[in-house]
Amino acid sequence: MTWRQALLLSCFSAVVLLSMLREGTGAPVGTTPAAKEEASEDAKQRIFMQESDASNFLKRRGKRSPKSRDEVNAENRQKLRADELRREYYEEQRNEFENFVEEQNDEQEERSREAVEQWRQWHYDGLYPSYLYNRHHI
Repeated sequence: MTWRQALLLSCFSAVVLLSMLREGTGAPVGTTPAAKEEASEDAKQRIFMQESDASNFLKRRGKRSPKSRDEVNAENRQKLRADELRREYYEEQRNEFENFVEEQNDEQEERSREAVEQWRQWHYDGLYPSYLYNRHHI
């Protein structure tokens, strides 16, 4: 009895699997010839490029032949754009570093000013200006 159940279960799963695969492929079974032709045209447009693009793609300039004016201009525009981007990037980096250094210097000046003020308060002898700086040397 168990072998019959196993056989029935395997056949049922095979039928379900085949029906899913057939629906998943989306093959145009039973469609009209016009629909098939439209589908093939759509596929061709996605795969192939226009004739003018293809001919321009296949036209290659020899290594020793001079570049056209358009090629030279396009290359120069690309180089100028790259230079401009590089300049902007380094300018931004320099500005960030200058701001960082300025903040560090400000903090250091503040710490040293506080230290000097604390030293003056500690060594103040009640006279103004304090006696240490107002000694009369004989």
